[in-house]
Amino acid sequence: MPRIDFNHLQAFILVARERSFTRAAAQLGVSQSALSHTIRGLETKLGVRLLSRTTRGVSPTEAGDRLYASLEPHFDGIDAGLLDLSEMREKPSGTIRISAHDHSASTILWPKLSKLLADYPDINIEININYGMIDIVAERFDAGVRLGDQVAKDMIAVRISPDVKMAVVCAPSYLGKYKAPTTPRDLTGHNCINMRLPTHGGIYAWEFAKDGQALDVQVSGQAIFNTTPQKVQAALDGAGLAFVPNDLVSGHVAAGRLVHVLEDWCPAFPGYHLYYPSRRQASPAFSLVLDALRA
Repeated sequence: MPRIDFNHLQAFILVARERSFTRAAAQLGVSQSALSHTIRGLETKLGVRLLSRTTRGVSPTEAGDRLYASLEPHFDGIDAGLLDLSEMREKPSGTIRISAHDHSASTILWPKLSKLLADYPDINIEININYGMIDIVAERFDAGVRLGDQVAKDMIAVRISPDVKMAVVCAPSYLGKYKAPTTPRDLTGHNCINMRLPTHGGIYAWEFAKDGQALDVQVSGQAIFNTTPQKVQAALDGAGLAFVPNDLVSGHVAAGRLVHVLEDWCPAFPGYHLYYPSRRQASPAFSLVLDALRA
């Protein structure tokens, strides 16, 4: 069977449906003679006559009727699919999947994107909490959120937050039992609330900086978590010292439930960035998410 141009099949379907070369040619935007030439070429390739032409008009032959009945539902499905895409352009919809830390998810993503969901009921947002440096393309995420210095160079990165100031905090009851540390090295003698990272299963080393001097300290303690809210709660319960984003504990500090230590050593990391592949074709829904977070 010779390869058939689908445009020629579509032209045949339209002529058979309209029973008129004139009306079909007008819909296709071609001349009547060009359309007639197309149909003759299709009949030659197929080896059968598809249309009977008379002075009154045109009608399908028996072979034409069979071909029309077979093809029309498929072309109608194609038209419906293209119409759905057109409606998507006009009415943003679909699911946007984002990989993020719990801190950025609760303080940035959800506060901003919850308003977007209210305005666009056909958009769905899936936020996956993950501290690992995952491949968002392989894992089929539309975007990820990480601190600015953690974003791969081959990604487009858009800043969505100010710098993230860190804090070391504990409950007043903890300092009633132990002497407050004055330098990061003092932490080796303290009960520290740790974070286990999924990458290689390692314990996060607390990162400090002062007067241009950077210092990473591997601390130890009885409690280890893999998300931040539990570290804050453990600190509130007097379980030890926690290294967490300052905005999560500033209210507790103001209320006297927690106290700062090593404030002059606590760094500010580059703010959170939404990142996504440079080759990604932005859908209307993704563009709205990006605009909402950028704002």
